[in-house]
Amino acid sequence: MFPDVVLRTRRLVLRALLEEDVDAIVAAVSDPVTRRWLPLPEPYAREDAMSFVREKAPAARVGGSGLVRAIEWGGVLAGVIDLKRTDWRHRETEIGYWAAPASRAQGVMTEATVALSRWVLADMAFERVVLRIATGNQASIRVAEKAGFTYEGTARKAGFVHAGRVDLAVYSLIPDDLRH
Repeated sequence: MFPDVVLRTRRLVLRALLEEDVDAIVAAVSDPVTRRWLPLPEPYAREDAMSFVREKAPAARVGGSGLVRAIEWGGVLAGVIDLKRTDWRHRETEIGYWAAPASRAQGVMTEATVALSRWVLADMAFERVVLRIATGNQASIRVAEKAGFTYEGTARKAGFVHAGRVDLAVYSLIPDDLRH
């Protein structure tokens, strides 16, 4: 399993979710832009967020499938970033994220993605980190590119959003990429 690590960057703290984050989570994932790309329950209730904070996020870490981190910026929840679909044998994991509306277009998600991906590759000795992004989600594609990920191709109809199936752009980062 991943350690219950706290990562710090110049502006951000990546930490475990807290019950105090619940209302901010509900507000952020109720935003129409966020909802467009995440197949979350409709409507997303306080109970959903509480279950995420108390049960689902801790279970991912303890079960070895991933690690969920709150992105704190200026003392406020700016989003959530996680490692998921972790394959310990092959040392590969996937990053997913969402940003609260006030933190968009501020470089927050790129900074968080850089911090988490570098940590898992360097400190945890993983060989590959993957991002799978709906091809229409230009903001997330910009994050992948600014964070130094390499575009590998498109997985056709591989993702699900509320509107149905979508193509996913696949990006990756490997240890060799960090040396350039």
